[in-house]
Amino acid sequence: MLGRGLLALLLFASTGSAWAASSGETLPIRSRQISSFAVGSSATQFGALEFVGGLEMTSANSLFGAVSAIRFRPDGTSFIAIMDTGHWLEGAVTRDADGRLSGLTDLTATPMADRNGDVGLAKWKVDSEGLALRSGQVVVSYEQAHRIDIYPDPGFAASTPIGSLALPFPIKELRNNGGIETIAVAPKDGPLAGATIAVAERSVDRADNLLAGILDGPQRGAFAVVRKDPYAVTDGAFLPNGDLLLLERRFSFGSGLGMQIRRIAGDTIKPGAVVDGEVIFEADMRHQIDNMEGLDVVVRPDGEVRVIVVSDDNHSILERNLMLEFRLTTAVTQ
Repeated sequence: MLGRGLLALLLFASTGSAWAASSGETLPIRSRQISSFAVGSSATQFGALEFVGGLEMTSANSLFGAVSAIRFRPDGTSFIAIMDTGHWLEGAVTRDADGRLSGLTDLTATPMADRNGDVGLAKWKVDSEGLALRSGQVVVSYEQAHRIDIYPDPGFAASTPIGSLALPFPIKELRNNGGIETIAVAPKDGPLAGATIAVAERSVDRADNLLAGILDGPQRGAFAVVRKDPYAVTDGAFLPNGDLLLLERRFSFGSGLGMQIRRIAGDTIKPGAVVDGEVIFEADMRHQIDNMEGLDVVVRPDGEVRVIVVSDDNHSILERNLMLEFRLTTAVTQ
């Protein structure tokens, strides 16, 4: 009997078709380097992460912004990102003579197409939040109109979805604005053997734990993540050893913005498990942060692990588009 994920993929593949893609729009970007992470301090070590550098980015094109997730290609330079306005964002980072982020180049935005090939839809239909790359595919999660769609890679920006991934729990359990924010693909040689996982932003089970699931592979099934109130999960990515880093954000008018990163042991992620992990990084309004929404792990040629986080400015003049880069200073094998 076909698994539900495979069955959904075959059904969509039979109905999906190429469409006349909208051309990508080139976005001019102005970048300002961020050399210090803590305001008024030259400190570089923050928990298990060492600040390398960052960017504050603006554009004369009002389309730029609202970045909700980012994934780097194996070269560690070119990337795919999504904006929660229903747009693909493609480009590459540049670096200065010291190897610090210095800007973005070749940045283009292309509207996402739905299963009918329609673009320019109302935001609630294309509220793209989670992003993952796996062999020959780009996987995107959407909230409000909850779903996880699969696009071909290369060719995702010029394609309708070619399939979907089913969740291992009832989709009706997802909150309207608290659905699947994290889609991540585990290392093939790690405990999850290359499986794709999903974690909800705020949707919880009866025990008040965040809904999560292993979406494919022999361990397919639901698990849960301990909720760390007042934080909400906004993204995640796997380390080379199979541990999962979860990016979490908080906001209140009293304390302002905050973020943290939790490290969850990969071998604890199993069907039926309730997982938690050590908080390895924390920041608040005393640091150069904003509405931090996206996280990726980049492994450099020498094996050094970098963690890159990006913010979603919600197209508001009160928020900023940031890209921050850190070096993981604790052993990846721990």
